[in-house]
Amino acid sequence: MDETTRLPLLRERFFRRDRRSAQAARRFTAEALAGWALAETSRADDVLLCVSELVTNALLHGVPPGRQLRLFLRYDGRALVVEVHDSGPGVPHVVYDGDEGGRGLLLVAALSDKWGVRERELGKTVWCEFMVGDTGEGPDDDAGVRSPACRGRGPVDRLFPRPDRR
Repeated sequence: MDETTRLPLLRERFFRRDRRSAQAARRFTAEALAGWALAETSRADDVLLCVSELVTNALLHGVPPGRQLRLFLRYDGRALVVEVHDSGPGVPHVVYDGDEGGRGLLLVAALSDKWGVRERELGKTVWCEFMVGDTGEGPDDDAGVRSPACRGRGPVDRLFPRPDRR
């Protein structure tokens, strides 16, 4: 058998509940991207921004005092998956109206190819995926979880979607 089984490349790190952790997570991700020869791709800045948003959300809303969050990165040669695990209660949601803050998940929805939330026995995992390898075709919008408000709309509506009003 001449085929070689290639395992995905994995990186993970735990971060304390500390205001400096978002910057440290971004630096950790930049190092992983460089190690995987992805730092100069067109998606690198999108990945770094989404890591910052997801980690900041976890720090502000998901990580209880005395606990940590886990940042997990997986690259299989085609897709890069970012996961942020925390042990806090509640499930994050996209904010449509309100204060100046609270738009982080809108950015994640607009910049990533897929994103979603998985509840766990203790806490949750918020994830996003970026197609970064040469697949020969664009991402399939229906292949994964994408913000329902973002599917099938124009660029402005994808960045600032509004709930359907009936």
